[in-house]
Amino acid sequence: MVKKNSTTNLTELLLECVSQPDPMLSMLEWLCDRLMEAEISAKIGADKSEHTSERNSYRSGYRPRRFDTRMGTIYLMVPKIRQGGYVPFFVSNRKRSEAALIQVVQEAFVSGVSTRKMERLAKSLGIENLSRSQVSNMAKELDEQVEAFRNRPLNGSRYPVLWVDALYEKVRYDGHVISMAIQVVCGVNEEGTREVLAIEPMLEESKESYTQLFDKLKVRGLQTPSLVISDANGGLVSAIQKNFPGASWQRCKVHFMRNILAKIPHRNKESFAAELKQIWLAPDAKSARKRADLLTEEYEKRFPEAIQILEDGLEDSLQFYSFPALDSRKIASSNMLERLNKEIRRRTRVVGIFPNPDSYVRLVATYLMEYAEDWSDSRSYFSSESIRNAFSSAA
Repeated sequence: MVKKNSTTNLTELLLECVSQPDPMLSMLEWLCDRLMEAEISAKIGADKSEHTSERNSYRSGYRPRRFDTRMGTIYLMVPKIRQGGYVPFFVSNRKRSEAALIQVVQEAFVSGVSTRKMERLAKSLGIENLSRSQVSNMAKELDEQVEAFRNRPLNGSRYPVLWVDALYEKVRYDGHVISMAIQVVCGVNEEGTREVLAIEPMLEESKESYTQLFDKLKVRGLQTPSLVISDANGGLVSAIQKNFPGASWQRCKVHFMRNILAKIPHRNKESFAAELKQIWLAPDAKSARKRADLLTEEYEKRFPEAIQILEDGLEDSLQFYSFPALDSRKIASSNMLERLNKEIRRRTRVVGIFPNPDSYVRLVATYLMEYAEDWSDSRSYFSSESIRNAFSSAA
């Protein structure tokens, strides 16, 4: 791509564009460049190389991004900034995920597993009479983007906090419909910004599967985190301990409460839950333990199984108190990932049964790629100061 000089006058620009194979597309490319430069200057409070007290960040090179328009495809050189992210206002934020959803429907038809529901969805998307070659060609580019994102190097970056969770969908695999997991790992970097670090399909939740997941992350450059937040799946917990020695493990308090409440009779759930929640609302770990002791004394004879689960897992659910510089609501549970998974399921629900594992991974990954772009361009999840205060001794 030829990058037009911002000082070129209009006559020179027109002559240059006319000499290109597609003059209108060349003009559009130049206009997009100028719009991005204007937007990025407003975002950081200064033009390129300008010295001003109003500047709040600095440019940090460019990243290429394909942009499909009605006139054709151009390749934007999107400016990067040191703090925060930037996505041009004119780029469609949901273009990849819509393409992935369309592709899932196409594959379903080609595989002969369509349903009336799928047929209605296909017609609403304008999909009719597609061949195998058309499906393959449309999937190829998405697969390349997904693989690049899933396997991108982390360059030794440090992510002090990790969240790990799985989502499940029905997928056709080896001639059968199975429930397949996709394991998602998100992290917060030292600037406090969230990133999607891993999107890995799993046939079973075992120590070996999770160990492979973490091994891949370490090969890509992930350093040992200081805090990992997840549910209490035995294979996952064992893999965390094996792969990240020295890291604290926070048992998700929400999953933990569900485990406890499963042993409480329905008529007593509401009142018991109200008291149970108070443990993790305590101002410090000592107060939380005291509240747990009082609850144990009151209910150990009535609900012995529930109280035993509470006693066995209490300490693992209180690890967030060791990081007072961070918002406890964000690190005491895996709710951040739960909300993300809920949004993804709301979109994958229209598919029903995925025709194959590849289409499942592709669709989930494209949604997560777009959430990652939104995160990079939005307010940090934690302030960089709170990250430094919480983990400076572990750096």
